[in-house]
Amino acid sequence: MNTKVLAVTIILAAVTVALNPVFTKIAIPAPYAPFLFYQIWEIPIVTAFVLINHKSAITIAVLNAIVLMAIFPGALILGPFYNLLAVLSMLLGVYMAHKLATRMFTKGKNQEITLQQETKLATAATASGILFRVGLMTIVNYVALRFGPPVGYGMNEMEILAAIPLIAIFNATLALYTIPIGYLLAKAIRKNLKISKIE
Repeated sequence: MNTKVLAVTIILAAVTVALNPVFTKIAIPAPYAPFLFYQIWEIPIVTAFVLINHKSAITIAVLNAIVLMAIFPGALILGPFYNLLAVLSMLLGVYMAHKLATRMFTKGKNQEITLQQETKLATAATASGILFRVGLMTIVNYVALRFGPPVGYGMNEMEILAAIPLIAIFNATLALYTIPIGYLLAKAIRKNLKISKIE
């Protein structure tokens, strides 16, 4: 990892932590579920994935979860852990789409993809990221919400079944803007700093 890439990773990690609502108060309650908040701190993590590699993005996500766990875990002590699972599942979806699309576009050759292919890649990554995030977090929430704190909220079966669709919509819509913006930021940074993606 060269100095420029390391510096960008450190900066993106700092921005991720700084953008958490506990520091910036940037959080918008979902109108259909006021206990869920739209925020922007996941965007730099996606940017790190696209700009550098998946290891950098995972490292930033884990670091952010540790900071939140230590400073402000939220309503549940395990809240940052659940956030981490949501981010990692989304990144897994982005990773799967990225690997498949890159292989298809470049046909195994070491060549740059076109703008049109890059747009298709970002679209596929967004769809896959949504699918993986919603799928995994639906299972996690279905299992965890029935337990009392610090694992869940002690909900009964009917309450869980009522909450699951709302949480799924939240996870889908959050990923719907997080992933494309992350791609756009990575493209802008790469163009301005002339950073090549590191595999």
